[in-house]
Amino acid sequence: MIGDVFGWFTTAANWQGPDGIGARLGEHVGYVLLSLVIALVIAIPVGLFVGHTGRGGVALVSIGNAVRALPTLGLITFLFLLFTESTTATVIGLVVLAIPPVLAGTYAGLQSAEHEVVDAAQGIGMTGWQRLWQVEVPIALPLVLGGIRNAVLQLVATAAVAAYVGLGGLGRFLLDGLAILDYTEVVAGAILTALLAIAFDLVLGAVQRALVPKGVRLAAKAASGRAVAVGGTA
Repeated sequence: MIGDVFGWFTTAANWQGPDGIGARLGEHVGYVLLSLVIALVIAIPVGLFVGHTGRGGVALVSIGNAVRALPTLGLITFLFLLFTESTTATVIGLVVLAIPPVLAGTYAGLQSAEHEVVDAAQGIGMTGWQRLWQVEVPIALPLVLGGIRNAVLQLVATAAVAAYVGLGGLGRFLLDGLAILDYTEVVAGAILTALLAIAFDLVLGAVQRALVPKGVRLAAKAASGRAVAVGGTA
């Protein structure tokens, strides 16, 4: 099997044309990025509002947990029957999948800001808007970006279901391979999906290190060290 998979990747025909690796990879990345952008536009403002005001936190967690329980393939199939349009059904299904981790990361990030710091910002005359963007968001950034990374990994893995409703992407290698019992193609499709997820995570990890202020990173490491020390003495 290893030799067959290596041979599949080194066959020039598998890299060319509308059904080649390059085209399928581009389609898959397109589904992921489009769904992610829409999810960010929806989830981040809601998470910021709820985290900053403290209103609706219980409802937010409950709705997020309920959405996580939805089977994505079943949801996309239902949406396809409803809209009879593959791209619309797939994107909506993926957006629904991506919203909960982004929403949870944003809300938890703002809630993690120490009340003493927020109160001090209010005490020196900062408005609510200034406290949000100059104090709470920088502190929340690691968790916000962590939620986005989680969402991207889920999107990369789940976007393969687009092939089930007639679209492209790396899921085509899985579905088409199973249809003709070509397990080499199935394994190759799975490997490509895993490699794409790793590539996305490495890029987002670099972005996270670049965006998160050094002071916030040091504070997070110190808090983690204290938690480990407490756990070791318990």
